[in-house]
Amino acid sequence: MTKVSVIIPTFRRPDSFMRAARSVLAQRDFADFELIAVDNSPEGSALPAFELLSREVSVPFRWTHAPTPGVAQARNAALMLAEGDLVAWLDDDEEAEPGWLAALVATRHATGAQSVFGPVIARAPDGARFASFGERIYARSGPLTSGVTSQSYGIGNSLQPRSLFDGAAPFDTNTDQTGGEDDRLFASLREAGAIFAWAADARVIEHLGQERVRIRHGLKRAFAYGQGPCENAWEQRDYLTLARHMLIGAGQVVVFSAASAIVVAGSTPHALALLDRAARGAGKVFWFLEQRFYGEALAAQPI
Repeated sequence: MTKVSVIIPTFRRPDSFMRAARSVLAQRDFADFELIAVDNSPEGSALPAFELLSREVSVPFRWTHAPTPGVAQARNAALMLAEGDLVAWLDDDEEAEPGWLAALVATRHATGAQSVFGPVIARAPDGARFASFGERIYARSGPLTSGVTSQSYGIGNSLQPRSLFDGAAPFDTNTDQTGGEDDRLFASLREAGAIFAWAADARVIEHLGQERVRIRHGLKRAFAYGQGPCENAWEQRDYLTLARHMLIGAGQVVVFSAASAIVVAGSTPHALALLDRAARGAGKVFWFLEQRFYGEALAAQPI
């Protein structure tokens, strides 16, 4: 039977990590898996949670402390501990639904894909003023049925063969503070002719903190989403594709900014949705402006 290493990197979210980990341990439809955790905070905020969980679990559970903050650092450290044939990734603010792991693996077996992705249902805190805006930014949807897809998605809620990560540091540590380490990986896979697949039943819930439903943060994230395709085109020296993305982005800025100005007085949710599209367009135009998300977390909570 195929063994899966389920990896959860975490940064200063010990309670959220425990929710994510327990949702993995509750996967009853797939028995052969191990749990890998990495605490990426300098002070080791999740280490007591790891110790507690190690006394509860009946599956193999290994963990480590990677004290140099950086999203690529954390992923690379986790892979050093993984022993499964396949690797499944769950973010520390995500909660897997029952049947999640089985659905990812079943789609992998059915398609032979090098990477399988599943839906993300974003959930804002109760009473959040701009809940629908935050949920729109962080949700991930795809085809209604499982199968091969031409599109790649983020690495949270995804599955790959462990052999795909051969090498000492498969994730680029230059992206530690900005993110996008997964975008670079999947862009290189696409260039090499890899197959991607969508597992429609492999759902996870992403629990959004209060800071992630603020308009400023959401627009910054949308801007970064827009930057991704352009950054990948630049890395691959595909300047024609880069120019095309920038031209499309400029059009999005003009059209959606104007539309949002028209509807803002009567429909704030609709206006914010249009601003989301405008911000993504601006990201395509100004793809070279660095966005630091990990750095925000470091600044917000003193070590």
